[in-house]
Amino acid sequence: MVEILLSGGVVGVIILLVLFALSVAAAYLVFDQVMTLRRSEVLPEGVSDAVRQSLLTGRIAEADAACRRAPSVLSVVLLSGLSEYEFGWNEVEKAVEDSLASQASRLMRRIEYLSVIGNIAPMVGLLGTVTGMIFAFQQVATTRGGAGAGDLAEGIYQALVTTVGGLVVAIPSLAVYAVCRNRVDSLIADVAYQSQLALSPIKRRPASRTRPATNPATGNPAPAKPPSAQPTAPSRPPKQPPPTA
Repeated sequence: MVEILLSGGVVGVIILLVLFALSVAAAYLVFDQVMTLRRSEVLPEGVSDAVRQSLLTGRIAEADAACRRAPSVLSVVLLSGLSEYEFGWNEVEKAVEDSLASQASRLMRRIEYLSVIGNIAPMVGLLGTVTGMIFAFQQVATTRGGAGAGDLAEGIYQALVTTVGGLVVAIPSLAVYAVCRNRVDSLIADVAYQSQLALSPIKRRPASRTRPATNPATGNPAPAKPPSAQPTAPSRPPKQPPPTA
C-alpha cells in the first residue's frame, strides 16, 4: 500500500498530502456539525412552554429570563421577538422572521465548507491525474516511443492513485453536506413553529407604542412635518356710504 502511495513521485505525494489535509478538515467539520446540530442545542426542552406561560400572565421579565437560562437558536429568536413586545404583533413577527433568516444563514454557513471540500477534492485528484499522464507521455517522448510498461507505470500510478484519493474525500463530504443541510432545514422549521407558538399570546395584546417613521435614505427618524397654514380669505374693503345731494 505504501509503495502504491509513493509510486507517484514527489508531485503525487504532494497532491496526496493536500487530499489528506482536506480529509482532516472534512472530519473536523463533520464532528463539529454532529455537536452543533443536536436538537438539545437548537431546541432545548421547556423554553417555548415557559415563555408562552409567562406571556399569558404578562410576565415579560420571566419570559426573557427563561430564554437567557438556555442559550440556543430558539432562545435567540424568542429574545428578538420579545424585544419588540411593546410595538405589537406585527413588529414581533417581523423581528422573528429576520432572526430566523439570520440563524439559518449562520448554520448553513458552517456546513458550506463541506460542500467546498467536496468540490475541491476531485479537482485536486484530477490535477494529479493530469500531471501523471504528462509524466507518462514524457517518458514516451524521451525514449522516442521505446518506453516499456515499466517506464509508464509511475505516471499511470500517480494518475490513478490521486484520482481515487480525490473521490474518497469528495464522496463522503458531499453526502454529509446533504444530510446536514436537510437537518438544518428541519430544525429551522421547528424553531419557527415553536417561536410562533410561544409568542402567540402577543397577538391578543394591542401595541402600547408605535415605532416612529424613519427616513429611508438615512435610517434616522423622519422630522415631524410643521402644521400647514390655513389659507385666509382676502379682506373686503368697507363699504362707502352713498354721496348726499
